[in-house]
Amino acid sequence: MIKVACGIIYRDDKLFLCRRNPNKHLGGYWEFPGGKLEFNEFPEDALKRELEEELSMSVEIKNHFTTVIHKYENFVIELIAYECKFIKADYLLNAHDKYEWLELNEIKNIKLSPADIPILDKLTNVLNR
Repeated sequence: MIKVACGIIYRDDKLFLCRRNPNKHLGGYWEFPGGKLEFNEFPEDALKRELEEELSMSVEIKNHFTTVIHKYENFVIELIAYECKFIKADYLLNAHDKYEWLELNEIKNIKLSPADIPILDKLTNVLNR
């Protein structure tokens, strides 16, 4: 099982999403950004490290939101999602080819990575109460 931490990053009333490079696994799919945990790394530390490496982005991690177990064809992913407050970014795109700040209702119109769909579903349920 591959452990991955991702950030549900808020700025005002919008959420930050990235589209994976076409030459990578799940190329063209959008996702809440983050990355794989290294050996003995805490998910929060991995998330901060990956956001800095992949996007030159700083966030304040607020809380654990949900964990999703998703089976892809050749592997299983444990996706650990954290709500984050945006601080700053240079928006370097090392693992992605595009990024967007989107309102929650706009996210349903993009091709979201299968493991990220349960996160969106829970966000929709929580924020529409």
